[in-house]
Amino acid sequence: MTEYSTLVELLRHRAQHQPHQLAYTFLADGETESGQLTYGELDRQARAICAGLQSLGATDSRVLVVYPYTAGLEFVAAFFGCLYARAIAVTDNPPRHDRSLSKLQARAISSGATVVLTTQTLQDNIQKQLNENPELAPQLQNLPWLASDTISLDRAAHWQELDLAPDTLAFLQYTSGSTGTPKGVMVTHGNAIHNSTVIGRCFEHTPDSRGLVWLPLYHDMGLIGGVMQPLYAGFPIALMSPVALIQKPFCWLEGISHYRATTSGGPNFAYDLLCRQATPERIARLDLSCWEVAFSGAEPVRKETLDRFAETFAPCGFRREAFYPCYGMAETTLFITGATKADPPEVQYVDGSALEKNQVVPAAPDGDGVRAVVSCGRSWLGDRIEIVDPDSLKRCDGDRVGEIWISGSGVGVGYWKQPEETARTFQAHLADTGEGPFLRTGDLGFLRDGELYITGRIKDLMILWGRNHYPQHLELTVERSHPALRANAGAAFSIEVEGEEKLVIVYEVDRHFLRKLDAEEVFEAIRSGIAKHHLAEVYAIVLLKTGSIPKTTSGKIQRRGCRAQFLEGTLSEIARWHHPAESSDVVAMLDRTQV
Repeated sequence: MTEYSTLVELLRHRAQHQPHQLAYTFLADGETESGQLTYGELDRQARAICAGLQSLGATDSRVLVVYPYTAGLEFVAAFFGCLYARAIAVTDNPPRHDRSLSKLQARAISSGATVVLTTQTLQDNIQKQLNENPELAPQLQNLPWLASDTISLDRAAHWQELDLAPDTLAFLQYTSGSTGTPKGVMVTHGNAIHNSTVIGRCFEHTPDSRGLVWLPLYHDMGLIGGVMQPLYAGFPIALMSPVALIQKPFCWLEGISHYRATTSGGPNFAYDLLCRQATPERIARLDLSCWEVAFSGAEPVRKETLDRFAETFAPCGFRREAFYPCYGMAETTLFITGATKADPPEVQYVDGSALEKNQVVPAAPDGDGVRAVVSCGRSWLGDRIEIVDPDSLKRCDGDRVGEIWISGSGVGVGYWKQPEETARTFQAHLADTGEGPFLRTGDLGFLRDGELYITGRIKDLMILWGRNHYPQHLELTVERSHPALRANAGAAFSIEVEGEEKLVIVYEVDRHFLRKLDAEEVFEAIRSGIAKHHLAEVYAIVLLKTGSIPKTTSGKIQRRGCRAQFLEGTLSEIARWHHPAESSDVVAMLDRTQV
């Protein structure tokens, strides 16, 4: 592959040498093609949008890039329009409700965005909400808005080419902090090119490869894997709205079969979802023999899921060897570790009780309390991994679990306008040798023969349906879901059920509702609220007596105490709901919500 220094150089090269080659196809509903882009068309649209941004003085500024899930090609063109204008793209998901507007405003304030780039329809909808409720997000009304679908392609001739370098900031990739404060990872063109090079090498992509991605394009896995990687390697890709997966999960596999995709994937939950949706009739319509790289990342990879999916879809040509567990995060652009494409996933069997004490003790696969840990591969192209004691900051021995520290060319510059958090997270040094700087991932794991095994997290968050969720965000949604729930008197936490992370909600009932409580109504309100606002599934809900939830002496909710009492069955509960095993209720519920 040709070496490129910036993403703009990459697209310009493709447009000049392969202007008519198909780059992106979009399936707005997951099935029907709603548009296509060649390299030449994308370049022209990007130059026109660039000219529009330059006329607003957006060069070297931050631009909020917000597009509906159904406007995938418009998003791709807008993102590259920002890069052409040397504007720092700040991507975000489209707001679906009033609280999302406040979140969008927080993103604009945090990044210091000077322009909002979107479609005319979404701009009209947001402006209508702001006009009706100006107190929701007043700062958004003061920003200039630019609808990219109203910009004439004739403006492409008026763009001004700017100097770019590998260390030029390309975009801010946001990730939530433990207190809910948004943090924008500063990603350079060099970071993105290095990460694209690593992914291309690991997945062994060529111009003959084919891709299909349903992941949200505004976030790292969809943006790097679905937009940048096929451009870098020069192969076409079909993009789907993530809403399509929720509404019609099997359209993912039908798309792979139809477009003969060689690369596709997603978080562990998506593979589980397809297993639950599988029927002999649906499987008979598929041909997955083309699928060479079925990547799995963004949440713990479960051996049980790999086995179940491989067995379920073997009749239509899926090979277990196609599974590609990998590990990454926004702070490293995307990709950190992965295996050699031809190798099947490695699994280590370790003693579960020892693992809870951060000790790695090999065990027989069929032993009591044994935990199967799937390898996420190794580092590539000079990137480095160290396993470090998070307290002493010294390198761990091989039989110890520790925090995963990373160094390499894919690691971002730091967090935008957060020097203290940047120093704490991106500039760590080993206490015994002084080596560094390293990125502290907050994740726990161990190395075996150079391969990385993830065992848990230090950070106070959960991974549900492939997305990180902080408990306070979920708790706020629950609190607002029904008036019977008492303010600031609940906890969200996760438990492990058959090797998977499941969400549990415990909440006090306001004393005024105790005698007239409709528990089923409250349960439905909580489940719907979590599904609508967080795209997550609730496993269990417990409604508590007023004033009974475990708290610290200073009045803070003890989430760990709640979890322990839930498992022990000692909570002062009024009513309890459990998710029915192997039920597809959550899919139907998400289908009913306005995602």
